[in-house]
Amino acid sequence: MTLHGGPPGGDPRRFGTEAFYASIGRAFVAMCAVVPVLFLVEGLDAGLGIDLDLAGGIIPRRIEGLDGVLFSPFLHADFNHLYSNSVPLILLGTFVLAAGFRRFLWSTLVVVLVSGLGVWFTGSPNSVVVGASGVIFGYLGILLTRGVVERSWWNFGVVLLVGLLYGWQLLGILPTDERISWQGHLFGLVGGVAAAILFRHRRAESDPYDLDSPLTLP
Repeated sequence: MTLHGGPPGGDPRRFGTEAFYASIGRAFVAMCAVVPVLFLVEGLDAGLGIDLDLAGGIIPRRIEGLDGVLFSPFLHADFNHLYSNSVPLILLGTFVLAAGFRRFLWSTLVVVLVSGLGVWFTGSPNSVVVGASGVIFGYLGILLTRGVVERSWWNFGVVLLVGLLYGWQLLGILPTDERISWQGHLFGLVGGVAAAILFRHRRAESDPYDLDSPLTLP
């Protein structure tokens, strides 16, 4: 039970408070712990030659490739592909996770499903799609949309930072390179927008859909 308006150190949603910086720090550490897992998976795939990409990737419009909707974000074509995704995944994931652990999980699930199903329905049936870039574009969509729907100066600041660093990546939603799944990027962005709206912070204490809370990790 917390009395008099908030946890010790201030409101974790208010920029500049001790709780705010603590939440960002915990989120950053958590996201940094995710990337080594992805490298471990890629190392097993490359070292053992078990072809996880084919087994767990999305194969559009084929039933045997439908399970890739859930598994493909953990797989990458090679280490260069994984390196290119690691930094934006950590950075964008940190800001999304800092807003609340449950909201992060639900938002990620929506992004994964919308991005993956979008690829499965619209991609080339002769391709195998893997990689976390759909999730990255989903996180980008979440942060861009939160700045608008939650009318928060902090979220607008995040939008500005993200725009300066990764605004050029929005070109990835266009079919400019046949080796890149623009469908995954586009539907990931759409999933992020939807997740930001569905799980936006609501001020009414009785609202059962308010998943925004100080970040605590199990």
